[in-house]
Amino acid sequence: MDDKLVADTTSGASANAAITAHASFRWRVLFWLMIGGVINYLDRANLAIAAPGMIHDLGLTRTQIGLLGTVFSWTYAVMQLPAGWIIDRFGAKRAYAIGMIWWSVATWLTGVVGSISGLIVMRVLLAVGEAPCWPTSAKITAAWFPAKERGFATGIWDSSSKWGPALAPAVLVALMIAFGWRSLFHVTGAIGIVFAVLFLFFYRNPAQSKRLSREEFAYIEAGGGGHERSLTSAPIRWRALFASRSVWGMILGYFCAIWLWNLFLVFLPLYLLDRFHISFAQLGIYASIPWFGGAAGEIVAGWVAKKLVDRGVASPMVAKRLIIVVCSLCAAACALALPFVSSIITTVVLMTFGLAFISATIGNAWALAGDIAPSSMIASVSAIQNFGGYFGGAFSPVAAGFIVDRTGSYSLAFVIGGVIAGCAALFYWFMARRTVAQ
Repeated sequence: MDDKLVADTTSGASANAAITAHASFRWRVLFWLMIGGVINYLDRANLAIAAPGMIHDLGLTRTQIGLLGTVFSWTYAVMQLPAGWIIDRFGAKRAYAIGMIWWSVATWLTGVVGSISGLIVMRVLLAVGEAPCWPTSAKITAAWFPAKERGFATGIWDSSSKWGPALAPAVLVALMIAFGWRSLFHVTGAIGIVFAVLFLFFYRNPAQSKRLSREEFAYIEAGGGGHERSLTSAPIRWRALFASRSVWGMILGYFCAIWLWNLFLVFLPLYLLDRFHISFAQLGIYASIPWFGGAAGEIVAGWVAKKLVDRGVASPMVAKRLIIVVCSLCAAACALALPFVSSIITTVVLMTFGLAFISATIGNAWALAGDIAPSSMIASVSAIQNFGGYFGGAFSPVAAGFIVDRTGSYSLAFVIGGVIAGCAALFYWFMARRTVAQ
């Protein structure tokens, strides 16, 4: 009788666990992060779309366009350090909403200024506001998902950084043709302000959510999530993070990935225009396709990471590191091949695969922070990684712009980008190996 009772209880617990694992509310939270991320990248990508009009109307050079990208990246990088601390100290919700309102106002004002100095100021303000966005998303993911699902969840919300640039050419080119390049900044800025207000009123943490069932909360909590912990419960001091070999591996590896990422983000539309002399109407199609590949690649890579863990092939940390190694090397190969193809179709195909692989690298790097960092310092470790990537990767746009202005060709820029991207595999595999607590 007792044995039967134990068997029935075990069977019931297994059934409840299976049902809970498939409960869906936690996945709906990704909607907020995806939409916010799309707006974030629309506000970054609008510079690349507006660049031809700005060059024509304001007399800017390609080096100056690259400089605007570099100014953004450097400011964004430096602001990661206080942003991560602020998020872990005061909470993700307020940091996310206030940051979005800030950057959306800066975006709107970009459509008002008419000089390179004014544009630089606006890009600085944009970077300050956007700095908390991705670290808050990483912290929210750690609170809402068990460890084994974070790679897949991160791949979904971080794919917004590809959906934004994918939608940008088709939507913003049409807007620019109809109303001029300044309209791009006015429209995207207004959208961000509206979304930030909605997020502030409707988003809740797992422990405060009235729509999250007790069973699903228990499942999340059992996997290491369920609570957003603050720095007051941190096991080590914030500055001690810089003594970790794993953190430095993430900093250096992310620098390598972001170098190539920034090259695509700032110069992909201009490269297609300069190399193949296509029309703006054609640009709206050709410049979108690679970013759809980036979004798909990142989601697939996150799903693969989850399956590797589910099947016992690798731990969550090792699964992410394996994918980073493979994908960063493949992204490097695509970038190195770009200067040696002559048709626009082959170029778009290589860009599509290149962005798919570098996106998979970046998505798993963000998810890896949740494995390496203490739960109370996930935003801080994520932000420090992002700091390293964008501080070093900030050289990419201005270096590429200088190369193009001096040589009339993008070939050397892509070769350098490919070599640097391939080095990400070394840093993530050999250095980012242990949790910070170890």
